[in-house]
Amino acid sequence: MLYKLRCAVTRFMYGRNGMDQLNRAIFWLYFIVWLIGMIVPAILRKSTLALMVAGIVNLLMWVLLAALVFRTFSKNLPKRRMENQKWVNWWYGMKSRSAGAKARHADKEHKYFTCKNCRTICRVPVGKGKIVITCPKCGAKIEAKT
Repeated sequence: MLYKLRCAVTRFMYGRNGMDQLNRAIFWLYFIVWLIGMIVPAILRKSTLALMVAGIVNLLMWVLLAALVFRTFSKNLPKRRMENQKWVNWWYGMKSRSAGAKARHADKEHKYFTCKNCRTICRVPVGKGKIVITCPKCGAKIEAKT
């Protein structure tokens, strides 16, 4: 019985997008909004602010659920893959920037400067006094104290 059901679901989902990284992110966002919708009205009691928050949360939950269902059952695979790739690239960039900032903060032997022209991060040793740094990417000069 369960095998037949699994086969039927597999046949139905063939050629559809299913769950990808963006859908998982939408699901977790839905879950967080649901938690906010459960906690905030309980804290605010029966005030008008609680009713407004509940209405906004309810609307946001419906929008997220519609996006999740639409993306899951969509047969336009190239478009959904493009959306997912944009999400993955953005998320990876956020994670790598955060990890890089954490590593730069932990590095006590170097000081980091950002080029004003091209936003490149330049690393110089600490304790060299006032120096002129040349950006390796665009050649701009940065005068700074290490």
